[in-house]
Amino acid sequence: MRTEVELRRLLAARAEAGTRGEAAIRTVVARLKEQRYLDDQSYAETYARLRQENEKFGVRRVRQGLRQKGVRSELVEKTLEASYGETNEEALARQHLERKRIKKPENEKETARVVRRLVAAGFSTGTIYKILRRWEVPEESLAALDDLGEEKRSET
Repeated sequence: MRTEVELRRLLAARAEAGTRGEAAIRTVVARLKEQRYLDDQSYAETYARLRQENEKFGVRRVRQGLRQKGVRSELVEKTLEASYGETNEEALARQHLERKRIKKPENEKETARVVRRLVAAGFSTGTIYKILRRWEVPEESLAALDDLGEEKRSET
């Protein structure tokens, strides 16, 4: 499956330069849409469902992926609301950790690694801190993460 933007980009690389090539691309895209082979809404729904069910990704990661694929912002938001509206983000994050076989961190370095992995998977910092607190990660480790975040923000 491809989005319309991806398909246009791929076709542009192979099409004749100029107006004839552009007309051919428009014709191909129109025909594929007419025959329901090209449908960004269906693509977005499938993409979001697979990332949520298989990869256990958070909403931010899926949003970023769909936007990179060229799906319109309003369609992305509508799809994510439908897919993630009733989802418990903390439970999904725990499933992601389990899927990746990430264990309770033993020190500050491991805590930072867990945080980075969960952020990269698209989970909010609130959810990440809830999980760390339920794991009874020492407050010093959490405070060290807060200090690192403040240092990075002040550098930019």
